[in-house]
Amino acid sequence: MPAYLIANIDVTDPQGFEAYRARVPAVIAQYGGNYAVRGGAVTAVEGTSPFKRLVVLEFATMDALKAFYHSPEYAPLIALRQGASTGDVVLVDGFVPA
Repeated sequence: MPAYLIANIDVTDPQGFEAYRARVPAVIAQYGGNYAVRGGAVTAVEGTSPFKRLVVLEFATMDALKAFYHSPEYAPLIALRQGASTGDVVLVDGFVPA
């Protein structure tokens, strides 16, 4: 079953965040992940949108996603991202129709 990392990021240091953005794709790919959404305009059609910079990563399984998130390669990038932004990150099980 696919699994997703969903992040709502508010960039507070664009230059620092750019350093994160330049390095993270290779680590995502190393663990078999890919971008489903990476930034882009957010349009609220119901309610008010709390989203700033929305990112959705897709992995084949939750185990693969957790291996990426808790990896030694990603740990320094988490610190870099957290130093350049605030936000929320969640891991979500996907759904495969029967």
